[in-house]
This record gives sequence, C-alpha cells and structure tokens, in this order.
Amino acid sequence: MIRTTLLQHVSALLDRDGPAQGALAHRPSGLHLLRHTAPTAQDATVYRPLLCLVLQGAKEVGTSHKTVRVADGQSLVVSHALPVVSRITEAAPDRPYVALVFPIDLDLLRGMAADVAPAQGASRTDPFSITLCPTDLEMEDALLRHLRHSDSQAARRLLAPITAREIHARLLLGPHADPLRKLLWHETTASRIFAATREIQTDLARPLVVGALAERAGMSSSAFFEHFRAVTGTSPLQYQKDLRLLRAREALRSSNAKVSEIAFGVGYESSAQFSREYARKFGLPPREDRVLQAAD
Repeated sequence: MIRTTLLQHVSALLDRDGPAQGALAHRPSGLHLLRHTAPTAQDATVYRPLLCLVLQGAKEVGTSHKTVRVADGQSLVVSHALPVVSRITEAAPDRPYVALVFPIDLDLLRGMAADVAPAQGASRTDPFSITLCPTDLEMEDALLRHLRHSDSQAARRLLAPITAREIHARLLLGPHADPLRKLLWHETTASRIFAATREIQTDLARPLVVGALAERAGMSSSAFFEHFRAVTGTSPLQYQKDLRLLRAREALRSSNAKVSEIAFGVGYESSAQFSREYARKFGLPPREDRVLQAAD
C-alpha cells in the first residue's frame, strides 16, 4: 500500500536526520515530520494553514470549545491561523505516532481556484476551520512523490515544485475541497472571518474592538461573534489572548528580554495580569517557564 511505503519513507528520514522523537523540519521538501514513542501532555501552539496526514498512531487537536481526533489513515486541513491545544493519544515504542505536515500556500490555491469547477452535491455544513477526513490514495501518492523528488538537487529543483503544486490542486479536488473553496472563491462568511483573523494577527498589541471588526466584516456584532466562534472554535477576544500568550512564550524562549517588556510588547498593560494568564494557559508563571526551558 502507498501509505505503508510513505510511512517507511518518513520513518527512514526521521532515523537519518531527525531526533529520536519530536519534529523534524525537512528543508528539502518543506514538510514537517513528526514521531513520538509515547503519548504526550497537552501542548499549546498555533496552526497555520496546513495539511496533516497521520500515518500511524493518533492525536487530539482543537480549541477550548471543539476537539477532533485524527488517527492513522486520516488527514486534517486547517484553513485559518488557529491557536490550538493538541496531544498525542496513541503511541508506543514498537508503534510510534508518525505524521507529516504540509504547509498550505493560500496564494497558490487562489491562483488555481478559478480553474476548478464548483463542487457538486451537498456542501459541508460545519464551518469549523479544522476539517477531518480519510486520506485519498492520490494525495498519499503525491506526498510520497514529493518527498522522493526532494532527495536530489536536480529533482528538487525541477520536479518538487510540480508535485507541490499537484498537492495544492488535490486539496481543491479532494475531500477537503469545500472549506477551502469557500475561503478562496467567494465573499463568504469563511473568507470574511479569515480577513478578521488576519487583522488580529497583524498587530496583537492593538486593543481589540469587536464591533469595529464586525463592521468591517459587514456583520452585526452578534452575528460576527457567532460566526467567528463557529469558524475558529473560540471568541475574538480569546483568539487574540491565545495568540498573545503564544507569541510571548516564543519571545521568552528566544530572547533575554524582561518579562514585563514581553508582556507590554504583546499588548498587556499589567505584567501581573500577564503572569496570571500565562500560568493559567501553560501551567507555570513566565519566569519559571523560562528557567525550565533553559535547563532543558
């Protein structure tokens, strides 16, 4: 089966270039490869638009309001930048969790969208920006060829861009097509919420005025709130707060800036409030978390 071959290929790359467990940024292909030999604790992070294919094991991913489980043979597409909490639920030394992540280039998808006929039949009704479904064989084959095309310099230059484009095309043709088409083609609710999330991400330190966001989206405040929560799994204010805290954690781990400077830099007016909310989300106050990460 293609999936077995893909699993073997990814495992070989991880054995050669990656850590015993964790993530490998595979630069030749642009993919991220993951392996864990045991279940993990919850981890908060930001998912950008991506395709994730689980080859073995299982994980849970979602927000405080909605969680999905993805197991071997299933894939998920994330259409919006989304603060999520995830954890590996099925993994063992003799059968580790193995997955690959393919970043989605929305500009490339937009360039293709006009050439794809509108979907026929029933449309997906759940607006949540994480879509889960079985992975089709054509997509598995394209991903395997993309990895193989990344093995040599000549193939990487000549063939890998072609298979990357094919993978994007299959996203518009396959089981994940409906939410992506709604996002790209029309002035739909999904596209307007996407624009709102982009605006929030642009300046996290700016105070969020939900009414102004709703007006720019062409909705009433109540309708905007409902649609925003349906698409992202959280409220606009919580969405901003989660992004602020994740940005702050990244700054804590990558710089020597003072905790108060980091707090103010992401929009907090009180370092005490920042520390309380940071500890509530990550389990430790920022200073203790920084010390722990430095020790690791």
